[in-house]
Amino acid sequence: MNDKHFETQAIRAQMERSQNNEHSAPLYLTSSFIFDTTEEMRAAFNDESDEFIYSRYTNPNVNEFVNKVCLLENAQAGVAFGSGMAAIYTTFMALLKSGDHLISCSSVFGATHAIFTKYFPKLNITHSYFNTNTISEIEKLIKPETRFIYLETPTNPAIELIDLEIINTIAKKNNLIFIVDNCFATPYLQKPINYGADLVIHSATKYMDGQGRVLGGVTVGKKELINDIYLFGRLTGPSLSPFNAWTLSKSLETLALRMDRHCENALHIAKVLETNPKLENVSYPFLPSHPNYAIAKKQMKAGGGIITITIKGGYEAAKQFLDKLKMIKISPNLGDARSIATHPASSTHCKLTEEERKIVGITSGLIRISIGLENKEDILTDILQALN
Repeated sequence: MNDKHFETQAIRAQMERSQNNEHSAPLYLTSSFIFDTTEEMRAAFNDESDEFIYSRYTNPNVNEFVNKVCLLENAQAGVAFGSGMAAIYTTFMALLKSGDHLISCSSVFGATHAIFTKYFPKLNITHSYFNTNTISEIEKLIKPETRFIYLETPTNPAIELIDLEIINTIAKKNNLIFIVDNCFATPYLQKPINYGADLVIHSATKYMDGQGRVLGGVTVGKKELINDIYLFGRLTGPSLSPFNAWTLSKSLETLALRMDRHCENALHIAKVLETNPKLENVSYPFLPSHPNYAIAKKQMKAGGGIITITIKGGYEAAKQFLDKLKMIKISPNLGDARSIATHPASSTHCKLTEEERKIVGITSGLIRISIGLENKEDILTDILQALN
């Protein structure tokens, strides 16, 4: 299948079928599986066979989803979880121990930041942040106990780009694991493993589902690392439900089509808004004015479906804009068929201090807009009427 194009792989990847040879994958809504003999069960529990045991461990629907993501990301193996944050936390906990240190880009999802700052100190795990303007300083942050480098690109919500090749060079030189959250780009627009990443994480809740229906997460990458992550997840239980896995596997069949439309709409809207006098800034990776435009063009197929706008007048102006939107709804989600607007400073990143938000470019006037699949002129009309 690796010689086929992305769209074909997403649709034609090997499907989990029953003895009825279904054209569309069936749902395997069962908590456990049976064995004909005691010996078969013993072999399964001792990893001497690939028989299904218990849906907390794995399930045919979950397997199909994971295998498809591995194919699309060029990964050796993978494991799925009940949410994107379950994927992030389980991946970290499987790889870290007390006394370890990690390096991360400073612009990360608010919940990830909270894990680093609130919960890891309880486990004697420390972290150091770098930002997109100080990549050259990363090696100064490395300690003997540093275990991995983690980053988002594009970042959430500032839409900054980080050069994957440069980070890979640093990671390999210092024998560090290189982990990328690829949620904003999806494997259709960006394949971090092709640039040297050891592990790639997704909140499948976002673009992989694409319609705001289910939660899910997945980590894929090198088999030896995935084995440790799988075993930790198997023991602690943050498993993906069979129904959600079935939904996500179906959604991947249309991922390329949807991302093409998201990107087309977002680029058009970003170009128009760039000259709007009510805005201090418009950020979108494929705008030539974006400071990381060259990086985006190098490692991404297109710019994605997220734009940020910074409204003159701070929080009150941003609040007024959001409250005046008619079609676009206010929600903390993204990657949906429906356009969504979010005020990160007062919602997804409200637990950061004002200084921490300033460091990662989250101002009181910043609005993150997840551009949906509606007609681009209708989306633009709603944004403009709210601005005016």
